[in-house]
Amino acid sequence: MARVAIVTGGTRGIGEAISLALKDAGITVAANYAGNDEKAAAFSERTGIKAYKWDVGDFDACAAGVQQVEAELGPVDIVVNNAGITRDGTILKMSREMWEDVIRINLGGCFNMAHAVFPGMRTRKWGRIVNIGSINGQAGQYGQVNYAAAKSGIHGFTKALAQEGARFGVTVNAIAPGYIDTDMVAAVPADVLEKIVAKIPVGRLGQAHEIARAVAFLCAEEGGFVTGSTLSVNGGQHMY
Repeated sequence: MARVAIVTGGTRGIGEAISLALKDAGITVAANYAGNDEKAAAFSERTGIKAYKWDVGDFDACAAGVQQVEAELGPVDIVVNNAGITRDGTILKMSREMWEDVIRINLGGCFNMAHAVFPGMRTRKWGRIVNIGSINGQAGQYGQVNYAAAKSGIHGFTKALAQEGARFGVTVNAIAPGYIDTDMVAAVPADVLEKIVAKIPVGRLGQAHEIARAVAFLCAEEGGFVTGSTLSVNGGQHMY
C-alpha cells in the first residue's frame, strides 16, 4: 500500500512541486491549502492530487484535517511543512499582528502538524517529517525579523523533534531554500532581485523542482539514517 503524505501549502509554488515529486515517487499525496478555492480546484484537476483546506496555524484545524485525510486516504506517513507567509517590515514599522501572524503560521504550523501525526508515526515505527526553513532563517534578512525568527525556529524545532523520533523510525529534517523562482520572489522589485541574483554564486535563482527533489530524497524509504539535518539548497549563497 502506498505511503500517504500531507504537503502543507501544497497547491502552489514550491509546495506544488513537492506534491508532484512525491506523487511521482508513488506516494499518495494530500495537498493542504489555506484560502484560494479556485486555484486549489484547478491544481487538483491538473494533477489528480486531492486538495484539503485548513489553516495550519490553527491547532484544532490541523488535528481535524489530519483525521479527514486519514479517513479518506489512510494513515499519514509523511508530512512536509511547507506553508508560510510573509509580513515584511522593519521592526519600527512592524505591528504585533504582523509578528504574530508569521510566527503562528510559519513556525506554529510545524508544531500543529507534527503534533497531529507524531503519535501514529511512532506507533507504526515509521515516519518522515520535512520542514521547509529558509536561507533567511540561517543568515537573517533586513526587514524580516518575524520571518527570520520563525524560520530559524524551524531549524531548532527540527533538531529537537528528530531526537524524539529517532528510536521510533521517525526522521525529522529541514530544507533551507535560497531564493527560488516563485510568485513570492517574482513580487520583489526588479532592481532588488538583480542585486540578490548577483550574490548567488551559481548566478541564477533556484527552481521549485530542485527543492522538491531534495524533499523526495528525505522522504524516501532509503532516507532513514538522515535525521536532525538541515539541507541548504541555495546556489552557494550562504555556506556554513
